[in-house]
Amino acid sequence: MKSSKTWFITGASQGIGLELAKQALEKGHNVIATTRNIARLKTALQTSNGELLAVDMDITNETSVAMAVRNGIDQFGKIDYMVNNAGYGLLGGIEESSRGEVQANFDINVFGLLNVIRAALPHMRENRSGHIINLSSVFGLIAGAGWGIYCATKFAVEGLSEALEQEVSPFGIKVTIIEPGYFRTNFLESGSLIIPVNPIEAYGEIAEIKRKHQSEIPGTQPGDPAKAAAVILETVALDNPPLRLLLGSDAVNYALYKTDLLKAGIESNKNISISTDYAVAEK
Repeated sequence: MKSSKTWFITGASQGIGLELAKQALEKGHNVIATTRNIARLKTALQTSNGELLAVDMDITNETSVAMAVRNGIDQFGKIDYMVNNAGYGLLGGIEESSRGEVQANFDINVFGLLNVIRAALPHMRENRSGHIINLSSVFGLIAGAGWGIYCATKFAVEGLSEALEQEVSPFGIKVTIIEPGYFRTNFLESGSLIIPVNPIEAYGEIAEIKRKHQSEIPGTQPGDPAKAAAVILETVALDNPPLRLLLGSDAVNYALYKTDLLKAGIESNKNISISTDYAVAEK
């Protein structure tokens, strides 16, 4: 008896999403691959077999998302793994980033992810099974100059995912947050990384960060996207998958640095922190 699973992957035409779609298909699973460029997706996957359903979906449009989910269920009967991979970076100072640029980043990275989750959950609750995998970033744990808005979107993904896991676990649904570091994808290339159109000259340090991410870092990232996809496939097969999973040595180092900062800050201010409680009445 065939034991294939069905994957629903957003942003499947590039990066980790593309690698995950490839490997899932190679293992004989069904893949509902959503993208804004079906032709590029099919070319990249080099397949047109019946286990692939390529869907043109606007992640910011609830109707479009609901239709994609419904088409996938109609085609394969179920969705086992929902992978929210679609997203892009906004690299620029907070003051440099216009309201429209910020809103657009949140529309994709946060509200789009929520659209997909809300569309899939009724099906998963009915089946009392499923696994939601949300692609966050180590920048969902730690922020840096120039990445404030992007980090804010990923901090939001971390918070809502943590709450979601508690809400849906009674239905047998699992949630995992994937937190990659720098992976050798096209994330730093045009289309996946947006620079504010109105830079401010005073922010020279941020200008240098932009330059490095556009001209020096691409092609030198330590993370292998094929290995990341393989780990995700292995993780969903676990009986008790982790809520959070860092990917990449750099991600581990960033996260450890952040936890050290948190611990040091909590300890150094502990007396001040607890001093704001009501005084305990003496008996």
